Amino acid sequence: MTFPNAAQPAPPLGGNPEDTGHPAVDAVLRSLANAARLAPAEQIAEYEAAHQVLQETLASIDR
Repeated sequence: MTFPNAAQPAPPLGGNPEDTGHPAVDAVLRSLANAARLAPAEQIAEYEAAHQVLQETLASIDR
């Protein structure tokens, strides 16, 4: 059920519904979308790289 006066989420900063507003996270999301077109063996490296970037990004939040 939706409520007519309920607050709606703000649109993403970049204008693209896939944008998070954080450049590193947005780049990871794009790389993951591109990885879907690769052979499965090649996807592994992309997923590992994305995981590393996301870990580093999350760790930097506390700094």
